[in-house]
Amino acid sequence: MKLISIYDLPPMSAETRARLEATTEEEIQRQMAEDGDEDLDEGNPPDFRVVRPYPDPRELRQNLHMTQEEFARAFGINVWTLREWEQKKAEPEGPARTLLRVIERNPDVVRQAVSGR
Repeated sequence: MKLISIYDLPPMSAETRARLEATTEEEIQRQMAEDGDEDLDEGNPPDFRVVRPYPDPRELRQNLHMTQEEFARAFGINVWTLREWEQKKAEPEGPARTLLRVIERNPDVVRQAVSGR
């Protein structure tokens, strides 16, 4: 089974994306049953999960045992932008997603690059 996330969908309005993200697991299961999804008939609902095209900024920061201020300073990110990402008020785009992926894989390289060493 191919995993798909809402980020794989074509562009949509902010209102539509917010409604989609706010859909509960119970609502999803009900809609699947109404659509006649065969997996529900077997009593084993499929395993769905949200897959982002970038690491979760809060999880990444917490895994590095850093405060928001430390993380922002170390990696050249505006602390207010980081807070917006963590609160899901905004979403990293383009180069910011790439930066988060690189931080996830090798934070020391990014620290060196940002510090100019």
